[in-house]
Amino acid sequence: MENRVREYREAAGWSQGELARRLGVSRQTINAVETDKYDPSLPLALRMARLFALEVCELFIDHWNPKE
Repeated sequence: MENRVREYREAAGWSQGELARRLGVSRQTINAVETDKYDPSLPLALRMARLFALEVCELFIDHWNPKE
């Protein structure tokens, strides 16, 4: 899964620590999400999208295609 968290965080002028504080998670969690080492839970993904005024699918892009 591809994500655009770093892109939107940097556009907002926030450090990883600031984004973590706003979301109530650790800076390490933000780093792991940005480096694709951790897929956030649905509640966290929803909070992230809401914080950036986006839809979840705009912030997290899943390239999976179902087989017919």
